[in-house]
Amino acid sequence: MERAEEERLAEALKISVREELDLTVEPGDEGVLACIDALIRREEPYRQLPIRSRQWLRKRVFDAFRRLDILQELLEDPAVTEIMVNGIQAIYYEKDGRLRRWDKRFTSTARLEDLIQRIVAGVNRAVNTASPIVDARLADGSRVNVVLPPAAPDGPILTIRRFPPDIMTLEHLAELGSLTKEAAGFLAERVRDGSNLFISGGTGSGKTTLLNALSFCIPEGERVVTIEDSLELQLSIENLVRLEVRNENLQGKGAIGIRDLIRTALRMRPDRLIVGEVRGPEALDMLQAMNTGHDGSLSTGHGNSPRDMLSRMETMVLMAEPLPLPAIRSQICSALDILVHLERRRDGKRQVAEIAEVLGLEDGNIQLAELFAAGKDGTLERRASYSGQRKGAKKN
Repeated sequence: MERAEEERLAEALKISVREELDLTVEPGDEGVLACIDALIRREEPYRQLPIRSRQWLRKRVFDAFRRLDILQELLEDPAVTEIMVNGIQAIYYEKDGRLRRWDKRFTSTARLEDLIQRIVAGVNRAVNTASPIVDARLADGSRVNVVLPPAAPDGPILTIRRFPPDIMTLEHLAELGSLTKEAAGFLAERVRDGSNLFISGGTGSGKTTLLNALSFCIPEGERVVTIEDSLELQLSIENLVRLEVRNENLQGKGAIGIRDLIRTALRMRPDRLIVGEVRGPEALDMLQAMNTGHDGSLSTGHGNSPRDMLSRMETMVLMAEPLPLPAIRSQICSALDILVHLERRRDGKRQVAEIAEVLGLEDGNIQLAELFAAGKDGTLERRASYSGQRKGAKKN
C-alpha cells in the first residue's frame, strides 16, 4: 500500500476513534486500543487490509492519541538524541552525532499543535499566542522546548532533547572516551571533598550527563536540593528535594523563577545545592549560596571556555545587581573551586576539554590553573597538579 494511502486511512480512523470515545472522561490506554480494534474489525476500509497494514494502522492511531504521534518512531530509537520539528515543513533528528532530515512530517499545523498542547498539559504548563514560548519535559525525562507563532512566524517549532536511557557514571564516560580515568578519578575526589564545581560548554556538549555522573560521587547521608527550569537531572540520591520553575499563568501572575527557588532552597537545610543551569541574574544567588556553607554545590552554564564562562558569569551577576567588578570577582573566587569545560567535536563526540582550578585573585583578575587539557588527539592530558589551597583554606 502506498504511504499516502496509509496516512489517509490513519487520519480517517483517528476521526472515527475521536467520535467513538467518550472524551468527557480520560480514556485509558486499554480503552483507546479497544476502540481502535473495534473500528478496524467493523469498518470496511480496514477489514480488507493485510495484517501488517492493520498493525501499522493500530499503532499509528494509538500513538496519535496516547503518545507522540509520528515522532514516537524516533523516540523508540535509542540512538536518536535530538528531534527538531520545523513546523509542518520538515523534521530533523540527530543520530550518532549526525544531523539528518526525516522523510516524514506532520500533515497539518492543527495536528502538530494538538501534540504540543498534550505535551505541555502533561506537566501543567500552557503555551499559546499570548505566551508562545515554553519549556517542558516528557515522561521519560526528555527536555522539550516549544515556540509558537507569532514568535515563530513559519509555524510551531518543537525541539526534544533526549538523554541516555541509562544513567552514566564517570566510569562509563571514561570508557566512552569522554574523559580519561585519571580525570574521572580527580573529579570524583573533588565532589567527595566538597569542592564547588561549575560545568561549562555549548549546547548539546553533555553538561547534564556529566552532572548526573558526578552525583554518584556525593557521599551517602547528604541532603541535596536541585533547582531546574524543567526537571532533567536523574540523580541517584536518597535524600533529594527537586524544585522546578513555574511559568506565569494566563493572568501574568504566579511565576516562580530560579532566584526564588534558590532562596527558598536555603531554608531546606541542604548540604549541597545543584542548579541545573544558570543563564541570568540567578548567578548571583547561586554564588552567594555557595559562599554560605554549602560546599560541594554543582551547576552548569553555557560558555566557550572556562575563562569565557567566568566573564559571562560576571555579566550575569551584573544583571542582578550593579556591583563593582572587583566585588563580583571576589564572590566568584570564593564560591568556585573547579571549572570543567565540555566540547562537542565535529564528529559528534562529546568530551571534557579542560579542567581548571580557581586559584584566587591577583591584580584584580581571577587566576586559573589548567589541570587537564585536551591534546592534539583530543585526549585529556595532565598539565598541572591540584593545589587545593583554597579548599584547604575554606575548610580551616
